[in-house]
Amino acid sequence: MNHKGVIKGFLFVLAVCGICSSTGFAQKKKSGGNSAYLFTYFTGNTANEEAIRFAISKDGYTYTALNGNEPVITSAKISSTGGVRDPHILRGADGKTFYLVVTDMVSAKGWSSNRAMVLLKSTDLINWSSSVVNIQKRFANQENLLRVWAPQTIYDPQAGKYMIYWSMKHGDDPDKIYYAYANKDFTDLESEPKQLFFSPSNGACIDGDIIYHKGKYHLFFKTEGQGNGIKQAVSDRLTEGYVQQDKYLQQTTDAVEGAAVFKLNNSDDYILMYDVYMKGKYQFTKSSDLENFKVVDEAVSMDFHPRHGTVLPINEKELQRLLAKWYHPIQVLSTAKAEIIKTRNILVDTLKKTVFLPLKNGANLKAIDPLFQQIPYVNIAPKAPYDFSKGSVKVTINITGQKPQIYTISASVNHNPVLNGYFADPEILYSNKTKKYHLYPTSDGYISWSGTSFKSFSSTDLVNWKDEGILLDLPKDVSWAKRNAWAPTMAERKINGEYKYFYYFTAAQKIGVAVSDSPTGPFKDSGKALITKKPAGIRGGQEIDPDVFVDPQTQKAYLYWGNGYMAGSVLNDDMISIDTNSIKVMTPDATFREGTEVFYRNGKYYFLWSEDDTRSENYRVRYGYSDSPTGKITVPENNLILAKDAANGIFGTGHNSVIQVPGKDEWYIVYHRFTRPKGITMGNAAGYNREVCIDKMEFNSDGSIKKVVPTVAGIQKLK
Repeated sequence: MNHKGVIKGFLFVLAVCGICSSTGFAQKKKSGGNSAYLFTYFTGNTANEEAIRFAISKDGYTYTALNGNEPVITSAKISSTGGVRDPHILRGADGKTFYLVVTDMVSAKGWSSNRAMVLLKSTDLINWSSSVVNIQKRFANQENLLRVWAPQTIYDPQAGKYMIYWSMKHGDDPDKIYYAYANKDFTDLESEPKQLFFSPSNGACIDGDIIYHKGKYHLFFKTEGQGNGIKQAVSDRLTEGYVQQDKYLQQTTDAVEGAAVFKLNNSDDYILMYDVYMKGKYQFTKSSDLENFKVVDEAVSMDFHPRHGTVLPINEKELQRLLAKWYHPIQVLSTAKAEIIKTRNILVDTLKKTVFLPLKNGANLKAIDPLFQQIPYVNIAPKAPYDFSKGSVKVTINITGQKPQIYTISASVNHNPVLNGYFADPEILYSNKTKKYHLYPTSDGYISWSGTSFKSFSSTDLVNWKDEGILLDLPKDVSWAKRNAWAPTMAERKINGEYKYFYYFTAAQKIGVAVSDSPTGPFKDSGKALITKKPAGIRGGQEIDPDVFVDPQTQKAYLYWGNGYMAGSVLNDDMISIDTNSIKVMTPDATFREGTEVFYRNGKYYFLWSEDDTRSENYRVRYGYSDSPTGKITVPENNLILAKDAANGIFGTGHNSVIQVPGKDEWYIVYHRFTRPKGITMGNAAGYNREVCIDKMEFNSDGSIKKVVPTVAGIQKLK
C-alpha cells in the first residue's frame, strides 16, 4: 500500500506447510492437486471499492471476477474504519484452513490515518470469522504510530505458528517492515511487533512479500525516498538476516510499485508483477530463479481492474464451491470477446435477464459466435453460433450447484463509439491531399489523464476507421514536456504548392505545435511550447485545449485555447507562432469550461464549448456565434446543443469538433462520452475512460443549431 493510493499489483505467498524436511514436513515440488487459482483484491478508493473481492483462474494468467466484481465480504462488518485494502490470502499448514489479512483503512481519511489490520479465518473460502487488531491500542510505545499497511501471513514451520508481517511508519521515520505471531485462533497477535527489515539507504520500504525458494526466503518490496522501484532482500531465516540486493527488478523505465510474486501450479516458474502506475496498467514478468525476469504481458487478461491483492492455488472442489456461490449466469454472457463485437459496450440487464451485443459494421447477423469465455462448471445451451437476423435468441445457463436460468440475447450493428478503445477530445479534419477524414483524439484510459502519446485514425466514410498509429510521442519527440498528452487540433495548409499539416497539442498544461507533410505523420515538434502562460488579466484555469481555425473567407489562421477562460489569437504565416499583440480573452459566458471549437457557415462564425467537468455526467456542449473570428460572441437563449441521454445510458457528452462534408451543407458533430454502459458506475474514473462518437448536426432556417440527440446507433456511412 502506498501514500498515493494508486493501483497495486497482486501476489501469492506459498503455503509453506513444511518448507524443509528438517521441520517434519515434506517440501512440495508440485501443487498437491491444485488446478486453479483464487485471486482476492480490492478495486479503488471509494467506499464500495475498499472491500474484498474474488476472481478465479485456471491457468494463472486469465482471471474472471466473481460476484460481478462486487465485494464478497462486507467491509463495514469486519473493519473499524468501514473499509479494507490490500487483501492477502494463505492456505494453512493443515491444507484446509484459510487465513486472510487486510489493511483496516478508508483512504478518504488520509494515507496516515489507520492503526489497525483485520484478521479473517475460514474453512471453506465462503464463510469467514474476523477480528480487528489495532496496533496502537494493543501494544505499548506506539504513540507516534502513523500507519499500518499491507499485512501478509506466512507459516513458520520452526515456530509452528503463523507469522504476520506488515509495514509501519512512526513519526518522521521511514516506513519499515515489522512482524509478529498470531495466536492459535488467529484473532489477535500474541507477540510484540518486531522489526523484520528496513532499507539500508534509510528510505521507505512497503508492501513486503516473502517467497520461499531453494532454501532461501526472498522478501520483495517497494523502495521509496532513496530511489523508487522493486527490490528484494534474501535470508536463510524467516525472521532475520535479510540482505538487500542491489538490482532493481522492474523491466521498465516507467515508475512502478506494488511488487507481487506467485508461483504457477505444477511449474518451476514464478510470476513477478508490479503496477506501472503512471500508465495505469500492470506489467507481468516470469522467472524460474527469482533473479532474471521476462515480460509476459501478452498472456495476461482480466475482466476487472484490481488493486493490491493476492493469488491462492485451489483445487477443483474449491473452485466449484466458489463458482456455485459467487458466479452469476449474467457474468458469462458479459465475457464475449469476438472481434465483431464492441465488447466494452455489451449491455446486460440482470432484472430482465437480457444481454445486448453491439456489433461492428459488416457483421453477419445470421452467424454470430460471441466467443463467451469458457468457465469451468458453466454450460450454455444451445451452443453458438447464433442467428440474430430474425431477432433475439434464448439460451439456458447451467452452473453446477445452481438452478438453470434462461436469458435472452439480442444483437445489432452500432456505429457509436466509432473507435475501438478509450479515446477523448476528438479533433476531425478532412484532408484535401488524401481525400480522407482524419481523427485526432486524446489517448484515454490512463489514470488521471496521464497518457503521453497521440494516435490518429483515417476514414473515407466516417464509419470505418483505420488506426494510423502514433503520430507524436511526448517522451521521444518533445523536449519541453513529457506528460499529459491532451486535446489536439489540426490544420491543413497549402504552402508553396505543397500541403503541410500543423498539429497543435497540449502537453504538461502547455500548448505546442508539430509539423508534417502528411496528416498521419511523422510529426516534428517545433522545439518549444507555443502557449505557456495565461493571457493578461486571467488568474485561474489552464493553458490547454487548443483549437485551430482557418477562416475560409480570408485564409487567415487563428488559435483558440483555455480552461476556465477562452482566449484567441492570430497565427502568424509560419503557423508555428502567434501574433502576441492579437491575444484576446473571448470567454462567452459563465458556462464556458473548455474545449473551444470554431467553424464557419453562411456568414456566421460558430463557437462551441464544453460546460461542467469531464468527470461529470452533465458535461455538455453549448454554442454562440459572431460576425468575425475574434468578435463578440452572441449567446442564444437556448444554446445547449448536446447533453446526456440518461434513458439510453449516454453520459458525459462533450469536448467536440465539427466536420462538414466537402461541397455539401451536411454537418456532423464528433464528441466523447463516458464509456457505455459502465462509465456511469465508475465515479471520477469515468472522466478518463471515454469513447468517441459521431452524430449528425443540423441547423434551423435562421442558422441556429438544432439540439443533437446523442445516439448508440450512430450515423450511416457516407457514400
